[in-house]
Amino acid sequence: MSAIAKEVLLNAFNMNCVGHIHHGMWTHPQDRSTEFNQLSYWTELAQLLERGLFDGLFIADILGVYDVYQQNIALTARESIQLPVNDPLLLVSAMAGVTQHLGFGITANLSYEAPYPFARRLSTLDHLTQGRIGWNIVTGYLDSAARAMGLNEQIGHDRRYDQADEFLDVAYQLWEGSWEDDAVLADRQRRIYADAQKIHKVTHRGEFYQVEGYHLSSPSPQRTPLLFQAGSSARGIQFAARHAECTFVNHATPAVMKAQVDKLRTAAVAAGRQRQDLKVFMGVGVIVAPTATEAQDKYREYLRYASPEAGLAHFSSSTGIDLSRFGLDDPIQAGPTQAIESVTQTYRGWTRRQLLEQHAMGGRYPLVVGDPQQVADTLLQWVDQADIDGFNLTRIVNPGSYRDFIDLVVPELQARGRYKTAYRAGSLRQKLFRQQDRLPHSHPAAGWRLGASLPV
Repeated sequence: MSAIAKEVLLNAFNMNCVGHIHHGMWTHPQDRSTEFNQLSYWTELAQLLERGLFDGLFIADILGVYDVYQQNIALTARESIQLPVNDPLLLVSAMAGVTQHLGFGITANLSYEAPYPFARRLSTLDHLTQGRIGWNIVTGYLDSAARAMGLNEQIGHDRRYDQADEFLDVAYQLWEGSWEDDAVLADRQRRIYADAQKIHKVTHRGEFYQVEGYHLSSPSPQRTPLLFQAGSSARGIQFAARHAECTFVNHATPAVMKAQVDKLRTAAVAAGRQRQDLKVFMGVGVIVAPTATEAQDKYREYLRYASPEAGLAHFSSSTGIDLSRFGLDDPIQAGPTQAIESVTQTYRGWTRRQLLEQHAMGGRYPLVVGDPQQVADTLLQWVDQADIDGFNLTRIVNPGSYRDFIDLVVPELQARGRYKTAYRAGSLRQKLFRQQDRLPHSHPAAGWRLGASLPV
């Protein structure tokens, strides 16, 4: 092993719903996904992941429903394609209460949030978790969400990112610039809890937001939560280069992924940051067993429960294209949509038959099947050849997929010196970047800190 070989970072990728990525697997007799609305389901999962030294639990979320395929929600409801879906933020306190180190990356759509109360919610979670909270910044892509929120249609793709830039600027002012570090005195003798001279009003007059007020939370361990983002369009890369600390990217081969990672890191440098300021995660599913034969047997068994058509219905909403309109072998052609731009461009010209084959396990994420050595070989090939930092590990059968990985793959990665054997101390940011709890000075949020030169 090279002396500079990366230590693999690992998040569990999940969602507060029944069907997340690998659709249809909720019907497997060993799957517990239908228990998603029970607190014990989440606390037991958090404890399992901490046993496996996972860096975090990354919880996806959507607003709206998948109603593009066949122009209704019939298949969505029947297969529980991210419907029903509950709020992910409300899970964190309970899971934090039964763990000490596991981080929590929570998805929240800023297009339908107001920065002032939202900043307080994340500060509250950062306090309660002692600095283990992250925010996966999304702007949404479902027209059904826009209609539910009172809009005739979704805001344009690039325009959503313009709004997101301003949202983050407001949030940074609240998190970084409203309270000084020593504002809280908690002095019983002098009856001074906080020094008013060290609490500052935020006044923002922008295109999308008008804010005048004091941040409602005192400084939390990280102040600004660890910032995740998933967007590969030109505008998404521009946004990630400025704001993201961790980004979530998928491509078919290490070579193509390497080009995307280079583009992201180069954009970060152009934005005044360092290449190492950005950690890149890839989504992957793993089916592992003690032997390769057993793993292949397990894979064939899982295929009997998966729903490729449900995966296609999910994909339809990701692209904004009703794929049920195309024959099995007709190339998929459609005009521009306001959905996920990078996905739409990647799969333009594919046929429905090709997409159904790709979604054999109910989702389009790369799948690694094998014994522990084979799985470790493949994962490390991605890390070393594509220059990624880690993985968002999907659930196939929950929690069995995570348990198998922890019992079989984690020891193999540890034996190769590529996975930690104990948690480091500190906040989620400190654990991942081996730096202080707060954002580095190269990040634009640091410009709002008191005593710094404010951004123009």
